[in-house]
Amino acid sequence: MAEEAWGLRWTAVKDDFSRRYMQTAAKKKSLICFAADLQTVDLVRETVQSIGPYIACLKLHVDIVEDWTVEGWKEVCDLARRLDVLIWEDRKFADIGRVSRQQMSGVIDIRSWADIVTAHLISGPDIVNGLLDGWKDVGREGGILLLAQMSSRGNLLTPNYTKSVVEYGKEMEGVMGFIGNGSNPKDIESLRELVGEGKMIWTPGINLNTGDGIAGQQYGHPRDAVLSGADCLIVGSGIHKSNNPIDAAKEYARVSWEALLDR
Repeated sequence: MAEEAWGLRWTAVKDDFSRRYMQTAAKKKSLICFAADLQTVDLVRETVQSIGPYIACLKLHVDIVEDWTVEGWKEVCDLARRLDVLIWEDRKFADIGRVSRQQMSGVIDIRSWADIVTAHLISGPDIVNGLLDGWKDVGREGGILLLAQMSSRGNLLTPNYTKSVVEYGKEMEGVMGFIGNGSNPKDIESLRELVGEGKMIWTPGINLNTGDGIAGQQYGHPRDAVLSGADCLIVGSGIHKSNNPIDAAKEYARVSWEALLDR
């Protein structure tokens, strides 16, 4: 089913984590990654428990959780795995490779529970090796998403920078894909032209209610993003701030999956 739904992307993408994501998305009929920008362990766990059947990935910001403990976080991660949800820590690493490798460990020990992390390439390509080495230090593997575009107003990721990130990332093992601007379908189309078929594009800035949000965030429609070339849609407030998060997650899943089949 995954091969039929994803078509050329399935045959072109080679890394294990992209394949796992595509298989999960096909099984659940959802291209949704839930952005759990929530500040307590209980809120994260309860939300994931309720919408887990309708999401393919869970995006976390561990450093905003006010009551974080090793035990509580393990419960969240174990729950995600039982629900067949990939775990993505949106840490946005940006330092040199050696320091990024160290940042994967420490008190939070991201390397031990995250399947995916995000990175800027501003410090150079060695950051990718540093992050991969962090997983290797504990006998695990992971996938890296490089920030090629952003959806916030006034960001400094210029077209030339985007092009450089893609040129490096396309050739690097461990890079599963790129973060694109989900609020603007034309940006996604231009990014897909640069990326080709062999890497994924995951997009924040997605909401069924399009337009401007708070703090400079902008939103695009999920269907438009998928038809423009996005492979995973990152949705936060559109789900957890809705009157009924379960129904909202179901609707985002439906719209995203139908758009993939139409694509």
